[in-house]
Amino acid sequence: MGRYIARRLLLTIPVLIGASFLIFAMVYALPGDPIRALAGDRPLSAAVMAQLRDDFNLNDPLWLQYVKYLGDLVQGDFGTDFRGRDVLETILQRLPVTATLAAVAVFFEIVIGIVAGVLAGIRKNGFFDNVVLVSTTLVVSIPILVLAFVSQYVFGLKLGWFPIAGISEGLYSYILPGLVLASGSLAYVARLTRTSIAENMRADYVRTARAKGLPNKTVIVRHTLRNSLIPVVTFIGADVGTLMGGAIVTETIFNLPGIGRSVFDSVRAQEGAVVVGIVTLMVFFFIFFNLVVDVLYAVLDPRIRYD
Repeated sequence: MGRYIARRLLLTIPVLIGASFLIFAMVYALPGDPIRALAGDRPLSAAVMAQLRDDFNLNDPLWLQYVKYLGDLVQGDFGTDFRGRDVLETILQRLPVTATLAAVAVFFEIVIGIVAGVLAGIRKNGFFDNVVLVSTTLVVSIPILVLAFVSQYVFGLKLGWFPIAGISEGLYSYILPGLVLASGSLAYVARLTRTSIAENMRADYVRTARAKGLPNKTVIVRHTLRNSLIPVVTFIGADVGTLMGGAIVTETIFNLPGIGRSVFDSVRAQEGAVVVGIVTLMVFFFIFFNLVVDVLYAVLDPRIRYD
């Protein structure tokens, strides 16, 4: 297991380099002049603009810009944005907000999604099963942009149950945006759990457990659920990294000062260093959580071993 983890960690190096270069190239290809965008309505002399372009290596070709950026990144320097702010400091300030939002979303995925899937799976074709199938189909079909605005209007403005912007009310401020962010994934978790439970309920080992006279709760929890969770854990593990990177829309609508909002603002301002730094970090998180999932396989199924 140790050799497997070390090998997987080594493989992250070329993946991070490739991902950072692609993002760097896409930001470089955006139309417009970031220095002019930085100046706004204030006129800047040609000498000042030339100096700024030289300071940020904008006069260099793409490959040279990236080599210089990568050289600084290896030394732990994520660079600075066009306003002179340290990129790493910006990430560290905003990361807790996105991490909290993702944690709340994953909590809803696990609790609501798995519970609904289990109840639907053990009562396949029943009333609750039909409710789960219809509701999850409806949730998946609604774009998260629409769902966020509707949730703000209904649960925030009309009913007044949740705050609709900012993080002034602590963890309570994350409940509504976390539920919105988790909505699509929650529906998939519920359907995946339901299908896996329904399939394993017909397996030979479940019939054997029932023939031995084991209580129904023991059969479901110890035998059926444990084997049914492998595909669910796979999805959730991959989705954690996706949630971290996919919080751009949710954080923008709910005005949360996280890294998703920072990416949105940085793309508009063509802040390449900020975008590449954050996206590279998100790729690392995605790889890390997939590694955690692989390790959990051996916990859920003792037959799985890594040589």
